[in-house]
Amino acid sequence: MSNMELNLMLYQSFLKIKKEADATYIYDPIRKKYLVLQPEELVRQLLIAYFVQNKIFPTNKISVEVGLKINDMQKRCDILVYDHCFNPYMIIECKAPSVDINDAVFFQAATYNLPLQVPYILLSNGISNYCAKLNYEKNNVEILHELPVLS
Repeated sequence: MSNMELNLMLYQSFLKIKKEADATYIYDPIRKKYLVLQPEELVRQLLIAYFVQNKIFPTNKISVEVGLKINDMQKRCDILVYDHCFNPYMIIECKAPSVDINDAVFFQAATYNLPLQVPYILLSNGISNYCAKLNYEKNNVEILHELPVLS
C-alpha cells in the first residue's frame, strides 16, 4: 500500500492539552470534553484538527467512538464521517504511532464497515496513513494518494 502524507504534527498547536494531578488530558471538540491523553487519542485528535483546519470535513459531519453492532457484538468505530446528507461516508481507524498499519487493522475497519457500507476507509497511526475507496459493484478496493472530497 502507498502511504499518504498528511503531516499531522503540523496541527499540534490546535490541540488543547491540560495537566491535572498526575494525568494529562486532551480536549475532544467533537465530544466536547477532556479525555486522558493516550497515544491513540492523540492521533485521533490530530486527525480531527487536520480535517477541520483544512476544511476537509466539518465538525458537524464527524462522530467519534460510534457504537456498532456486528454479529451480536458491540464494537466502536474510532471516527465516522458523514456526507452532506448525513449518510455514513468514511470510517477512520486510529492506532497509536507504535502500532503498524497492516492487514489486521484494515480487516478491523472492514469489519466495522459491514453494517455501514461506507465508500471510504482511512487508517492512521499518525505516521502512516492509508485511504481506500471501496467499490461494491466491482467488488474491489482502490488505494488513494489523497483524501477524497466530501460530496
